[in-house]
Amino acid sequence: MSKVKVGIVGSRFQADCIASAVKAIPEEAELVAVASPTKGHAADFAKRHGIPQAYTDYHDLLRDARVEMISITAPNRLHAQITIDAAKAGKHVVCEKPLCITLEEADAMIDACAKAGVLLLYAEELFFAPKYVRAKQMADEGAFGRVHLVKQGEKHSGPHSPWFWDVDQSGGGAVMDLGCHGIAFCWWFLGKPKVKSVYSHMATRVHGDRTQGEDEAITIIEFENGATGMVESSWNRPGGMDDCIEVFGDKGQTYADMLMGNALPTYSEVGFGYAVEKAATTKGWTYPVFEEHWNYGFPQEMRHFARCVRGKETPISDGETGRVVQEVLYAAYASAGQGSRIALPFRPKGVKKPIDLWKNP
Repeated sequence: MSKVKVGIVGSRFQADCIASAVKAIPEEAELVAVASPTKGHAADFAKRHGIPQAYTDYHDLLRDARVEMISITAPNRLHAQITIDAAKAGKHVVCEKPLCITLEEADAMIDACAKAGVLLLYAEELFFAPKYVRAKQMADEGAFGRVHLVKQGEKHSGPHSPWFWDVDQSGGGAVMDLGCHGIAFCWWFLGKPKVKSVYSHMATRVHGDRTQGEDEAITIIEFENGATGMVESSWNRPGGMDDCIEVFGDKGQTYADMLMGNALPTYSEVGFGYAVEKAATTKGWTYPVFEEHWNYGFPQEMRHFARCVRGKETPISDGETGRVVQEVLYAAYASAGQGSRIALPFRPKGVKKPIDLWKNP
């Protein structure tokens, strides 16, 4: 099978994750181009990752005949337009979470890719994180009996990129950034059942001077099969990444901490280079991890997407997945605004960004 040629749109933290993931699967894919409008970023990124071509305009990347699949790591507000442009150029698309800002954009992205005959793949790495995949395998084998509650939490000190603090670019706060992971995870883990209702509580506890968005939230999802998903999202937890799941059934339960089982409890009075994502210091007690991207599932995700492009596998996370998450995001913000449970289907008209449903219920 020939390698899938990948172009990355973006040059910050998530772009580094994708570049590292592609380089970890040399038998399946290779990096051929990167685009970033920020002066010098694309060239520096290309040099750092050994990418042969750098562009300052993503349209030039889309005109590059070598590129077969693009990975979008740009701000949320740009996802829809880049996807539609890529579809018109005949490129397969991997879009980082969340899929976009509005449901109208989600539908336009799905339609554009369908009409062009290209794949729209939704980058939800929790579907590929090894511990979480194993937990689902056990659940599917009946290890826990009838699963009635799935919990996922992601908590850290806040986003890497400054644009995510700006709700006009991101569409919201911690729920748009982190909650979309948990929403997708619970839905996927339970076998992708229909969502019956959503209840969410949101607040801005710590970062009110930096953002209008919520920095802390709890979201409860009721599924039509009777199970419940609970998602905790926080930008208010210093000390590094905290990503965990809990699964409860009538015959058993399991717990998984994505990173701590792969960490080295370490004490240093002087500090060292890097411990784990979002760790602000390495002095004192820290928990440096090894094979961090593998623990997150990034190489496994990109391997799957490359094989989907070659027709070797069927996408388990696509544009429709992103759309399901988008509708739940709408319902979560509306619930926080109204202080009540929101039934699905839920498609209010004229929404400019999800957080407006909380701020102006």
